[in-house]
Amino acid sequence: MGAVFAFLAAIVGVYTLLIFVRIILSWFADSVSGKPVEILSRITDPYLDWWRRNINLRIGFLDFSAVVALVFLSVIQSILLTLAAAERITLGNILAIVLSSVWSIVSFIILFFIIIIILRAIAYITSRDIYSPFWNTINTISQPVMYRMNRIIFGNKTGNYMTGMLVTLLLLIVLLVGGKMLMPFLVNLLYNLPI
Repeated sequence: MGAVFAFLAAIVGVYTLLIFVRIILSWFADSVSGKPVEILSRITDPYLDWWRRNINLRIGFLDFSAVVALVFLSVIQSILLTLAAAERITLGNILAIVLSSVWSIVSFIILFFIIIIILRAIAYITSRDIYSPFWNTINTISQPVMYRMNRIIFGNKTGNYMTGMLVTLLLLIVLLVGGKMLMPFLVNLLYNLPI
């Protein structure tokens, strides 16, 4: 039975690689075309389109649904590899894999927003032209996060913009570091559950 799960994990791994290649090629849509790209699109686009339709993670012109689609495949592959390697599979093992994968998504998103807030702070401090398309995109991405984080801390009060950025940055860093410290403990706890 382990060989079947290992084979299925290999198929999921190949499909994940094809989707990753498709995503990279989509960045160069104007310059890359041909029969191989068309075949690749027919294989991968239905899966990616399902995520785009059902899990709308678009922020500005950035679409994070492909990241979630890749992480989902990674979770499935991890479960299949665990089933292939384990003498016995427990609910705790599966929950640990799922928790670890969810944390991977969350930590990636937190790190992404930390970088965005740092870029926004640099633009603010250096008085960059915030009306250029690049800074407008950074603003579009950073504003909702800063608004929500500042509402948590300050409530309905409005404060200094720079203070708001620093508070948001500090909260995101605390979340990232706290999660990185807590996750190994929780994953280990789940792995050792006898269920």
